[in-house]
Order: sequence, then structure tokens, then C-alpha cells
Amino acid sequence: MSKLRVGLLFGGRSGEHEVSISSARAIALALSSEENANKYEILPFYIQKDGRWLAGDVPQQVLTSGVALTTLAAISKLWQFPAQTQEVDVWFPILHGPNGEDGTIQGLLSLMQVPFVGSGVLGSAMGMDKIAMKMAFAQAGLAQVKYLTLTRAQIWSNPCVFPKLCDQIEATLGYPCFVKPANLGSSVGIAKVRSSSELEAALDNAASYDRRIIVETGVVAREVECAVFGNDQPQASVVGEITFESDFYDYETKYTQGQADLLIPAQLPDSVMRQIQDMALQAFAAVDAAGLARVDFFYVEATGEILINEINTFPGFTATSMYPQLWAKSGIPFTELVDRLIQLALERTQKSE
Repeated sequence: MSKLRVGLLFGGRSGEHEVSISSARAIALALSSEENANKYEILPFYIQKDGRWLAGDVPQQVLTSGVALTTLAAISKLWQFPAQTQEVDVWFPILHGPNGEDGTIQGLLSLMQVPFVGSGVLGSAMGMDKIAMKMAFAQAGLAQVKYLTLTRAQIWSNPCVFPKLCDQIEATLGYPCFVKPANLGSSVGIAKVRSSSELEAALDNAASYDRRIIVETGVVAREVECAVFGNDQPQASVVGEITFESDFYDYETKYTQGQADLLIPAQLPDSVMRQIQDMALQAFAAVDAAGLARVDFFYVEATGEILINEINTFPGFTATSMYPQLWAKSGIPFTELVDRLIQLALERTQKSE
């Protein structure tokens, strides 16, 4: 039996380019493992930061070194896709953030009519846009923190209106609150705000990243996460907890070794664990996710409240990332998880034909 050719697509134009490379390296090792080597042939494709696709030796060099390409490689024509894309049997688009996790690449892969791992256009787009996501969660009846939405035009276009917006946020949400761009990942552009002057600066900064902004009330809570795996009948993993000493779970805390600890499974009452798992499955369905997702929650221990924070339809995928570790503790080791995600992609395509 011939091997299945897996198009490992990584890099990308977002600020999470380097994270994508780390995830791709871990997946490549899993596909090359003793358990999977006879099933799969890896065809690596590296998307440079300018959006150009490269195949052949260059992506392999990036995978081997783990370092992003700093000198743009010359190719015959801008935006021309490598001919090797036509050889792919199934895509593994391990791209994080905008232009990779937001439905754009999923639309392209759908047009190619080749199976791919993860959610489709709708699930990816809703999972990326925090405002659309929260609307879907509200429709599903999932409890959330209070929030308000703004646009860049409201923040930048009318200096007379801006102070009134800040007053509304202060009166409705209070301090501390969190200001977030609607369509970025890895806590990029997010600020914790404790005063009106900090609020004005945070809104201005967030507007430089995105046209749509969300402001959420802050809560004192434990941050817990649950992984979901499957298509029409998804499963939820054990629940894990993130602990850290920094003021909040920002980019530096997420990606600096030793800044955060993952506790798997989290020390929670069984009833709370089951409720989180059930809410994770509801969130997965609410945004029409497929294949995989990680769902993040706030557990307010003082009141017993469980508040959904967000869903990530293509979470970090290194061997030390939360998603694969949650499944490892649930009985599915990393190499098997990668294999099963590819099988889910093939299954979803077969059912849609």
C-alpha cells in the first residue's frame, strides 16, 4: 500500500510564525515515528512572512533548524504555488493566527478539493473572531464574562465621542478590564486595564492591530482548559489548569519557558470537571468546529461559576503544548493523536461527498 502524502503547511503571515514552525517540527517527528512512518510521506510547505509558498529543500531546512527564514527566497513568480501542491493527499495546515487559523487558508484548501485537518471556513472564522465567537456562545446559552464591542472608527474617528465610550466601558464593566483585538491570537495586543488613562492607551493600541475591538470585565478565577477531538461525535479530554505568577496570561508568559505551569489533570471536583467538558463540547458545536479545538474557561472558585473564555480551533501543537498534553493524559499519545487527526480529515471529506 502506498503512503499517504501529507502536505505539512506551516509558517504564515501572522505574528505566530515561529510558534507555527515549532508545532510543525513536532508534527513532522510524529509522522516520521515508528508507528506512522509506513503510513505517511511528509511534503513540507513553508509560507514565508511575505506570504510566498516554498516547497522542497527550504521548508525541510526550516523544519530541521526550527528557525524562520530571514532572507526571502527568490522564486520565479510572486504568489505562484509550488507544483508539489498537486501531489498532496491530505493537508495538515499547522498555521496559527490570522491568514492561517481564521478561515482564509481553509477556503483555499477547500477550493483545492483535498482533505485537510481541522475546522472548515465557518468554524475557523468564528473561532478566530472573538466577537462572532461570543455571539455564538451566547446563542448556545454558555455563560461568559460581561463584555462590550467597539470598532477602530469609534476609537479613532471622533475625538469628542471617545471619552464617552471610555465612560460607558468604565460604568458597564469597571476595573480591571481587558482590551483585546477581535482577531489576534497568543494574547497579542491584549492589555489589562486598571484606570481611565490605561483604558485610553489600551484601546488606541488594540485599534492599531484590528478594526474590531472587544473589552471584557476582569474576574478573579482559575484558568482551565479542555481539549476536544472529533467531528460529528466529538470527545472531551481531561481538564488542565494554567498557573502563573505574572499579572495575566500574556504573550511573554505563554512562550517563555518557566513562566507558566500546566497542571494536568486540574485539581477540580468531579462535577466541575464534567460541566467543563460538557461546555467544551457545546462550544465546539456552537462554532461548527471540526477535528480539534482547545476551549478555555474561567472557574470562579468563590462562587462555583464556570465562564467560557474562548475556543482555539488550531492550538499550539508542540509536544509540550496544552492540547496534546491533555490528550496524552486522556490516553492518546502524541504520535497517535496526529494519526487520528489525519483520519478525521479523511472521514469528514468522505461524508461530505
